[in-house]
Amino acid sequence: MFVYFMKKIRIDKNLSGGRLDKLLFKYLNAAPAGFIYKMLRKKNIVLNDKKAAGSEILKEGDVIKLYLADETIEKFKAKKTGNAAEGRAGSAEEFRKLIVYEDENIIAADKPAGMLVQKAKKEDVSLNDMLLAYLGTSEGFTPGIANRLDRNTAGLVLAGKNLNASRLLNEAIKERSLAKIYLVLVCGKISSAVYLTGYIIKDEKNNRSQVINALPGEGAAEAPGGAKLIKTAYKPLASNGRFTLLEADLITGRSHQIRAQLSAFGHPLAGDPKYGNKKLNEELKRKYGLKSQFLCAYKVIFNNMEDELSYLNGTAVTAPLPEKFDAVLKGENLCQPGLQEA
Repeated sequence: MFVYFMKKIRIDKNLSGGRLDKLLFKYLNAAPAGFIYKMLRKKNIVLNDKKAAGSEILKEGDVIKLYLADETIEKFKAKKTGNAAEGRAGSAEEFRKLIVYEDENIIAADKPAGMLVQKAKKEDVSLNDMLLAYLGTSEGFTPGIANRLDRNTAGLVLAGKNLNASRLLNEAIKERSLAKIYLVLVCGKISSAVYLTGYIIKDEKNNRSQVINALPGEGAAEAPGGAKLIKTAYKPLASNGRFTLLEADLITGRSHQIRAQLSAFGHPLAGDPKYGNKKLNEELKRKYGLKSQFLCAYKVIFNNMEDELSYLNGTAVTAPLPEKFDAVLKGENLCQPGLQEA
């Protein structure tokens, strides 16, 4: 015997701004899409007591009602397995220590080198796990990191604290409504600003990228098959002849873009075990304990943000320089006064 009842979902700020059908897919996460749309057509699922198609954009205060058997909801509301962070003591507090900016809508956290943004294996604990432990989840919304960094790249990652902020933040990253600025230490001397283009091909098996035609300006040759266009603007901040400290403005965001592009240009990153100069890397490891590439996503500048995130326009968020990076700069006489405010 089926027992029917009415399940009510009230839309709060965390859930506003998303589509009705997408929320239902998350709530009844084991249900086929056809079932969801059938229930909408038959008015077994209604929005504000009216028939809905599923494409409606939810607003704070909206009410979804599901007139379904409890057995049906039990069947299609699959239980999610816990992540590693949920059972890890102190993970929320550890994440709190990484926060460099937080308001009611977004968080910017400083990821250390060596930490994964997302799990590579089930048993991994990632920054995303720690974010979930810090914020928790709500019905229909699971927070997630909006931008990716390689495991051994330090610096800023961003996340929305509600559904609408997450959507706007992801759109802004895609449309370049915010600038992602990196600090890079490279081998050799670069005397003037350079805008590099080229094409990149990723070898997924070996987790290595190859850059073809790493050229200044917009004049990169025709793309080889399967290659993707890359663009980066570099500005030298200091040089001692052996090394140059650069500020890199990432125009396109491809895996290993900065590392592979600068290596192809003849100026590999200091400390980079994959694309770098082995002899210089060994020296930097011996003198300063540098074990990974000198690459830090140290600043985000918000521009042309829309709707609920428009208040961020003109805001710059800066991460502190990792201690080992600071030691290298001091030891190599490459310190820039007021660098983090530059």
